[in-house]
Amino acid sequence: MTYNILVVDDSKLARMAVAKILKVRHPDWNHLEAANADEALAHMKTSKVDIALLDFNMPGRDGFVVASELRQLNAEMPIAIISANYQREIVQRAKDFGAIFLTKPLTEEALHKFLEDVMATGKVGGK
Repeated sequence: MTYNILVVDDSKLARMAVAKILKVRHPDWNHLEAANADEALAHMKTSKVDIALLDFNMPGRDGFVVASELRQLNAEMPIAIISANYQREIVQRAKDFGAIFLTKPLTEEALHKFLEDVMATGKVGGK
């Protein structure tokens, strides 16, 4: 199955790193990139998005606000919140939200595990 992944991060370098991992691991998958919440929402309204990878710390609206807005458009979409800011509160908020927390810098192994869980269950973390 081919998935469409939305990568939302204000860092072009971070988006490029995810794109590189996806091209190696899943060359038949499509990915969309957004540098901010507004671009992410525009993609959601014009494209089918199956999975979202969201940076937590972005200018304007943080990853949880963006996730909430994306959930209004697709309530069941698997979401990963990504941040170098590894605090229990943020990790717990991600879990409470039904998302998974991944640390930056995002490793190929961590991204692959998240995507394998999504493919196996259709949901984050096997929920």
